[in-house]
Order: sequence, then structure tokens, then C-alpha cells
Amino acid sequence: MERGFAYVIVGGGVAAGYAALEFTKRGVSHAQLCIISEEPVAPYERPTLSKKFLHPESPARLPSFHTCVGANEELLTPTWYEEHGIELVLGTRVESVDVGQKTLLTASGETIRYETLIIATGAKALKLEEFGVKGSEAENVCYLRDLADADRLVNVMQSCTGGNAVVIGGGYIAMECAASLVTNKINVTMVFPEAHCMPRLFTPKIASYYEDYYQSKGVKFIRGTILSSFEFDSNGKVTAVNLRDGSQIPVDMVVVGIGIRPNTSLFEGQLTMEKGGIKVNGKLQTSNDSVYAVGDVAVFPVDLCGRIRRLEH
Repeated sequence: MERGFAYVIVGGGVAAGYAALEFTKRGVSHAQLCIISEEPVAPYERPTLSKKFLHPESPARLPSFHTCVGANEELLTPTWYEEHGIELVLGTRVESVDVGQKTLLTASGETIRYETLIIATGAKALKLEEFGVKGSEAENVCYLRDLADADRLVNVMQSCTGGNAVVIGGGYIAMECAASLVTNKINVTMVFPEAHCMPRLFTPKIASYYEDYYQSKGVKFIRGTILSSFEFDSNGKVTAVNLRDGSQIPVDMVVVGIGIRPNTSLFEGQLTMEKGGIKVNGKLQTSNDSVYAVGDVAVFPVDLCGRIRRLEH
């Protein structure tokens, strides 16, 4: 099967939703725009997953946080896409892209042609195995990147009320998950190798303010060391965390937030890469005139700094 569109967006995250809204504002015709996403739902405000989605009372659930409510714009439900003639291809993985031929091949065997491609593939969470630690598949070890991760995290939290959690990492996701765990009446210990939390953004003084607040809520901090291994029970469930400094922490659950890696593999060898992402110009155009990149995957120029950079949310 083969079909074609004037515009195709690969990826169904925040950037895809906001791009779709902008297309409609600029008068895109019906059946000209297609969004292909591995996730089974229409684009949503991903930051909600580490915030209100994890609340024990009145948690956020779809459709309440589809894009573009984060900018006080319209709520883009599946019905909205249908009414605007935008093709949503959900739960579908793109297996390969040929930017020279302007074609995509999906896992279902469908070929999709485009005139202009927008890459919004986002990023994936770094796994412990990439650092030599086994155990990511344990039932009580959680990551947080997409809706399925969030659903799993909620289920594990609900089974651990009053128990102990270790959060691996000291960045955005780790800090936000730690706060949500406390709200769900779980005892939290955070472990990270740096001297303070949020080292890429916070000065020691600012970090100290946040850490003091977290400690007032019962969060414990173990700085300057990293996870070395897990202890498991006979069912493969993690029962303790072993740290490189030799200490061991009994746990009921573990949340891992150690960073992300942009999803660029479909375009390696076809587009110019830099700093781990896809290099774009000031118009978000890649080294191929017919291909643009947005969101976590894009490395773009910042005139104020006189350099290029990639930003993550």
C-alpha cells in the first residue's frame, strides 16, 4: 500500500501537536497533513506525566491534557484532527526513511510519500543497562518518558504506599518524580553523582534552597555516588539498591531518571548531525531542504550565544 501527503510529521509528541495547530492556522487543506506516531494516542502535553498525572487525588488523564492546552490554545482531541482533515496514524513505527526519495516505510509495510517532512521523533530515556547495570525489566523499576511509562509508574506507586523508593538521578524528571512519590506517601531517597541537584541549571546556592525544601518533606539525598547493582528476590523484584560507595538501601520501588538520547537513528548518514541531534538552521531546516526537525531532536542556532545547542524538556 502506498499513499502521499504534502506534509508528514514523524513523531507524535508535544512538537507534533503544536505543529498541527499552526498548520491549521495557516490554512492547510484537508488530507495534506499526516502525523505518524508510535504512541496509540493523539499528541499530548508530555510534561503533565511528571506532574499532575502522578497526583494521588484528581490526577490528570486524557483527554484533558492533549496539546495544545499548555499554551492555553485549543484541546486537540482525535476528533479535532478528524474535523481538520489531518491523518493520524497512531500506534505505528516508522521502520525506515529515504530522504532522497522522500518516502517512509512503516512497520505495517505501508509506504508514505511526502513533499515536506517534519522530524519530531523526540528522545528516549537512557536505560541503566547502557551503564552496565542490569534490572530495568524488574516489575518495580520505573522510567518516565511516555504515557505507558506513566501508567506503569502510577500502578507501582499505588502498590508501595508507605514503602521506600530510591530515585536514581538529580535532574528534572528525578526531582519531579521524587516530589510525586512523597505526595503519594512514599519515603524517598535520591541518589546522584554530582555535588548537588540540577547541576546543569542550578548554582550550588539555588540547589541548596531546593534540597532544603525537599528535605523538609522527608526526602533524603545521597550525593557523590552512583548505583552499582540491585538485589533481587526469587520473583525478580528489586529489594535493595547497592551503591558504588559500598552502601545498600532497602527498597520497594526504584525510579530512574538519568537523561535522554534523541531519536535520530532513522536519519543517521542522511542528515547532518551535531551534539547528538539533527542540525538545523534558524528556520529549523536540516541539511536536506525538504526536511525540518523540531523539539528534543533538533540542534539549532542561538544568536544570543553565537552557538548551536539542543534543548530538552
